[in-house]
Amino acid sequence: MSWLFPLTKSASSSAAGSPGGLTSLQQQKQRLIESLRNSHSSIAEIQKDVEYRLPFTVNNLTININILLPPQFPQEKPVISVYPPIRHHLMDKQGVYVTSPLVNNFTMHSDLGKIIQIYLYQKKSFNPGGMPPYASQGFPFLPPYPPQEANRTITSLSVADTISSSTTSYTPAKPAAPSFGVLSNLPLPVPTTDTSAPVSQDGFGYKMPDIPDTFPELSELSVSQLTDMNDQEEILLEQFLTLPQLKQIINDKDDLVKSIEELARKNLLLEPSLEAKRQTVLDKYELLTQLKSAFEKKMQRQHELSESCSASALQARLKVAAHEAEEESDNIAEDFLEGKTEIDDFLSSFMEKRTICHCRRAKEEKLQQAIAMHSQFHTPL
Repeated sequence: MSWLFPLTKSASSSAAGSPGGLTSLQQQKQRLIESLRNSHSSIAEIQKDVEYRLPFTVNNLTININILLPPQFPQEKPVISVYPPIRHHLMDKQGVYVTSPLVNNFTMHSDLGKIIQIYLYQKKSFNPGGMPPYASQGFPFLPPYPPQEANRTITSLSVADTISSSTTSYTPAKPAAPSFGVLSNLPLPVPTTDTSAPVSQDGFGYKMPDIPDTFPELSELSVSQLTDMNDQEEILLEQFLTLPQLKQIINDKDDLVKSIEELARKNLLLEPSLEAKRQTVLDKYELLTQLKSAFEKKMQRQHELSESCSASALQARLKVAAHEAEEESDNIAEDFLEGKTEIDDFLSSFMEKRTICHCRRAKEEKLQQAIAMHSQFHTPL
């Protein structure tokens, strides 16, 4: 029966190269594209499975998000660009390509529709075209902020002017914008959160104390003391350090440092457990790799066996075997006609070969009928 179930390399190689529909990579690509369409109904398909465009409006200006899928997508990350260019911390320096962590760390298991949806949630902070009105001092993650006065100085008063003004009437004047003195080289403050957000003690959404319009402490000082404070920066800084607002900031900073240190200590205590779980994950991943390799080998073996036992392969072998039996019977008949064999040997061997030939042809015809019947219902054998 070796002619009925041979396992040749040619059969297995031809079976491996046969088309089997979409691959798992192509199926995952179609799922991601379907997720993109379901998340955004207004998306337009520029080129099937390659390029898509999503328009949205910011300040009466229409902006298009162009999504380009590379040939190896989703193994390669998509290229997401914006036109016209905008200034935002999720964009590159030219304001054309999206460089958010969700795009840079894109994997085949990411959700492309949700990535675009998260990006659109921040469209209120987009600044279409040009440079932002306030340069972020080398911090691209800070949002743009309107410009502020750069030249904020204390108006220096002469002693004569001070004395003359004090003799007429004394009214606590609204102080001018203070000078930063030794702090003048620092950048202007840029709010990173909404000022209406609730104050939290974890360092996020911290609200600076309100600066009053007047300082009662200065009302108790004499004119000479105020003049010395205006002329001598050391006295001004000493008075500045006694402000309750600054003391509150320092206390909040100390509390925040203590909470960070406590959190760091807790993290260090969790490090052995994390390392143990990490090693467990690595061991299971190695076991998974071994099982996957063994599974692939068994799948290859099962594929070879199924191909060798398929209906079409069996029909081809039966046809060849019937032809071989017929040729052998013809050779026996020729030998008998030439007088090389006796009549008894001829009858026994010739009838045996002919019987085998007719049986194989009958089986081949039955198998062909079965294949034709199943092909009508699109059921592969």
